Amino acid sequence: MRSTRHPVLLGLIHACAGLLAAVSLLHTLWTGLHERPLALAFGLLITVGELTLPPSRLRSNGGTPMHGTQVREAAPLGAAGALAYALLGEDAGQPTHHGALQAVAVVLAASLLGSVPHTARGQGQALDHLARRVLTVGFAAVCFQPLYGQGVFGTWGGTAYALVLLALLSLTALCDALLAAALAHSRTGWPFGPLLRDELRALLGIGSAVIATGAVMALAVAVAGLWALPVFSLPLLLTQLSFRRYAAVRTTYRQTIASLARATEVAGYTPAGHARRVAALSQAVGRELGLSGPELTVLEYAALMHDIGQLSLVDPVPAGATAGLPVAEQRRIALLGGAVVRQTGVDTAVAVVVERQADPCREQPVAARIVRAVNAYEEKARDAGPGGALKALEELRLATAGEYAPEVVEALARVLSRDCLTLPATG
Repeated sequence: MRSTRHPVLLGLIHACAGLLAAVSLLHTLWTGLHERPLALAFGLLITVGELTLPPSRLRSNGGTPMHGTQVREAAPLGAAGALAYALLGEDAGQPTHHGALQAVAVVLAASLLGSVPHTARGQGQALDHLARRVLTVGFAAVCFQPLYGQGVFGTWGGTAYALVLLALLSLTALCDALLAAALAHSRTGWPFGPLLRDELRALLGIGSAVIATGAVMALAVAVAGLWALPVFSLPLLLTQLSFRRYAAVRTTYRQTIASLARATEVAGYTPAGHARRVAALSQAVGRELGLSGPELTVLEYAALMHDIGQLSLVDPVPAGATAGLPVAEQRRIALLGGAVVRQTGVDTAVAVVVERQADPCREQPVAARIVRAVNAYEEKARDAGPGGALKALEELRLATAGEYAPEVVEALARVLSRDCLTLPATG
């Protein structure tokens, strides 16, 4: 079975980042460090930003960070500082001469230095994160520094100059979004379009704050000197610390849902690992159908808790296989499950998906269609013995006229064929 992951694209992005980093470091070592206080100040700022990077981000080399939370940039302080240094033309009214290559070298050195404590704790710096940082800073610096050095912006007024910085930063952010989506696509094989859409949507959040702060930092240092850095970096530092707490809360939240989902397994109502397998495959099918980050989060939680209604049964369904029950019984279990989900404080959208698993296919939301089809596939494949995956898929295809959405079944077939996700029978 073939894979749609793209190691060549991944290697190309890393090679470009590595080449730019090597050239920048060699050039800086050869020519020396210009405006050392300025370089050290921005380097310290970027290092602090990397030191406060959430551990969950550091452990991920692919995929979308902090999945489903729409957090575009987990290290906003480091990103804003790096972009401000790349677009810095003056220091307290005096022209700077550090150039594009030194900007990349300082950002690279500061990012690596900030990753040392994480590496010591076994949470090494994600290579994709570092490659993106080098390439985006290089793009911004190459667009700005040569033109500034030639005096292109010398006669421009303050407003026009600020607008140019914002335009360059916005273009850089778009390039970073493309890089992030390309890296995730090359590592996972997920569709590029939805990944890029999620990245662009998230730019409206913290991404816009990073752009604005980077521009303000560059302008403020140009007028007031390095004293402006602490003033304008403090809000983003506080925001970044808040992200760490938010990431911890989200992790605990998901762990709580996963533990609750295992209640049916502990009680002997469903086989071990069933909820986890259905959730993993449901997410893959959701990505294939182009669902966004928040929709995938709802889908994941609903898939984890789709069998929670079985706890109300006096006699467990054999092997937890609800797909073969009468429709009325399936609907009763689904409604009971939705009621339990509502009492847990989980998003109401999750409860709706759980409640509507047994509704007529055409009346179901997309997430409910996915969970229903994947759950049926997992149950049928588990019980069919050798060749069960193909048999189960064929049964779903034959039943698409009334029970399962054809587009969901075909998406499931593509995921199984492409990613070899045949789902083992045990966890």
